[in-house]
Amino acid sequence: MPNIVTLTPNTTLDHTVIIPSFVHLKTIRATGSYFSMGGKPTDAAFILGTIGIPSLALGCAAGAIGRKVEDLLHERGVTTDFIEVNGETRINTVIVCEDVVGQTTLTVNTLDVAPEHIVALKKRYAEELEDASVVVMGGTLPRGVAPEFYAECIEMAHEQHVPTVFDAAEPNLSAGLAAKPTYIKPNEDELGQLTGRTIESFDDAYAAGKIILERFGTMPIITMGPQGALAVLQDRAYFIPAIPVKVVSAGGAGDAVLAGITASLHRGQPIEEGLRLGFAAAAATCLLPGTADVRPEDVERLLPQVELIPYPG
Repeated sequence: MPNIVTLTPNTTLDHTVIIPSFVHLKTIRATGSYFSMGGKPTDAAFILGTIGIPSLALGCAAGAIGRKVEDLLHERGVTTDFIEVNGETRINTVIVCEDVVGQTTLTVNTLDVAPEHIVALKKRYAEELEDASVVVMGGTLPRGVAPEFYAECIEMAHEQHVPTVFDAAEPNLSAGLAAKPTYIKPNEDELGQLTGRTIESFDDAYAAGKIILERFGTMPIITMGPQGALAVLQDRAYFIPAIPVKVVSAGGAGDAVLAGITASLHRGQPIEEGLRLGFAAAAATCLLPGTADVRPEDVERLLPQVELIPYPG
């Protein structure tokens, strides 16, 4: 059976620290500390594996942290084939304050990728495209890797007639979008940076999404946090209200949407099935402190609560 392939050039381990509140210039004693998956495509692979859908994770990794990322993926049934590079796979610190809503993420860039590493990664990627059902790629790029990397990888998938799901911020988003991926999944901030528009409402998001669809043929799934999401498809659009849950950490919620879209493409299902799965999984990730961590039973329980409301209504 063809493989789901994820492509993560800049692998990541997330360290979530839960604190009562943030006080400047004071020692803060954490009430919780969790290591979990990080990086958009590997998060998607992690979630897919948790709900019983295997995949192959490609990318760059280094050092003990890189091996920890591989171990976490293997525990969820994900096959890994990372190019070993220099430096160290990065650790992102996710700070969750119990007295406010949301979290703050501190990112670093510690991988050291040489041109020959990218050549090797593209070679492995090209080999796997021959038997791929779908590719999900995105996230930040290591130092020295140009945004055009994503355009080249999307074009390689096109040549093999493999659909692509792409999620990145600027400048990587516009570079990859130029190659016309099948789907993108920006949040409202990323969409605003891409289009130069202020995205404050679903009407704003819909107008921007229609421009992307008409210009590139790419279908945007736009996430807007607790407001919900908007899927702008070829001949229809849906407003998807957020499922009301008690949020512990929203880390990885958007990547759960990637997982759902990817699953439906892999299975040959209508995109509506992928949206339902993705947004049920997104709500499920919010119930646990670790990034992209879900319980399959939560996903199943939340699935019936996902609404796809035609937009404009």
